[in-house]
Amino acid sequence: MLKKRAKRGPGEINAGSMADIAFLLLIFFLVTTTMDTDAGILRLLPPIVDEPVISDVNKRNVYEVLVNDADMLLVEGQMMDIKELRAGAKEFMVNPDNSPDLPEKHRVTAAECQQKIGEYKAFLAGAKDEAEKQSYRDVLDRWEDKLNAVRLLGEYMELPNSALISLQTGSKTSYGMYVQVQNELEGGIRELRDELCMQKFDRKFTELDEKNDDDKELIKAIRMVYPQRVSEAEPVDLTKKQ
Repeated sequence: MLKKRAKRGPGEINAGSMADIAFLLLIFFLVTTTMDTDAGILRLLPPIVDEPVISDVNKRNVYEVLVNDADMLLVEGQMMDIKELRAGAKEFMVNPDNSPDLPEKHRVTAAECQQKIGEYKAFLAGAKDEAEKQSYRDVLDRWEDKLNAVRLLGEYMELPNSALISLQTGSKTSYGMYVQVQNELEGGIRELRDELCMQKFDRKFTELDEKNDDDKELIKAIRMVYPQRVSEAEPVDLTKKQ
């Protein structure tokens, strides 16, 4: 007599490798997922001060740009259309007519650079502590950079160290207006660099490649002539200043 076969239940699923699969999927999503980042203008802001004071002697070295809460542009105490801002910034940087209201520029020559390099090498040799030595090294490097600029570009007119473009906005200035002002100021400096580079090397400054050693030296030299000095103060409540 035949025996009846016992009924088997559903087969068990081998879950031993599920943990490995889940771990691999987790790694895949971590590697392939992109994170949204905030976009904006990269700018190192100066420390907060209560009321910056500009002496009478240095007023000619500061190009004051103010944008009020109504997005109106005030430059050197006068109303200005934003379309004129770039030309104004360029005139400040160049001072073509040697105006007493604009920075007094100094001619940099090879002879002066060589003299200063010799002096600071002597100072460095006689320095006693490391802090003093580093101070002399910094100045020496600066004069060597100037000499290199003269060799590449010829003698040039240098802005005083205190010369800068000062940008002040109101607490309610729109971000769009702020960006427009930034673009005009930086665009003016960029155009000056392009013009100088075209004049000397028949190339635009923006076409130079910092990864190329020769171009890197040209970039440094042109930046010596036209440094980008745009100082930004913290936005202020202009209604309190009136």
